[in-house]
Amino acid sequence: MDTHLWAIQIDSTTAAFKENFHSLDVDELNWKPDAITWSVAQNIHHLIVINRTFYSIIQRVRAGSYELPWIGKFSFMVDFFGNFILKSVSPDRKRKIKTFPLWEPSQSKISGDILNQFDSHQTELKALIHSSTDLLTSKTVISSPANKNIVYTLKSAFDIIVTHECRHLEQAKEVNEWRIKKSRSGKD
Repeated sequence: MDTHLWAIQIDSTTAAFKENFHSLDVDELNWKPDAITWSVAQNIHHLIVINRTFYSIIQRVRAGSYELPWIGKFSFMVDFFGNFILKSVSPDRKRKIKTFPLWEPSQSKISGDILNQFDSHQTELKALIHSSTDLLTSKTVISSPANKNIVYTLKSAFDIIVTHECRHLEQAKEVNEWRIKKSRSGKD
């Protein structure tokens, strides 16, 4: 299976994050319009956290120690969950969805080098995807790191990851636009 399209999307998303937020200082990266909205830095941190939770699953699949839940044996359920989750993380963000506690970003001030951390993480992610060609070809099924009864193919997982990154890029851009408007209006 060709992993090239995911790499292109990851590179595009990484470049967009860097282009949009490279000039922000640590306070601007951590600025929030209110207590419940994530900052630019929290959006980026969340992506690193969520993506890394898939690493151990893939390692266990490779080691032969991964136990697929019984629901993963039913292809119609695998397809249903894969399609449902993919649609729910689309960048249009018509509906807000709450993340699982496992994937919450840090609530404390996030380091100003979060974009560099993200860039390094994206390189790791591309390498993981590229090294998973055999698992993709064999149509490996995994469960969500947050809920073992939510199952989908590894292909769907990678589709979800790259789409989810686009969603949070848009969310981070909105927060930054709010920050700019607020600073122009002179209200802090």
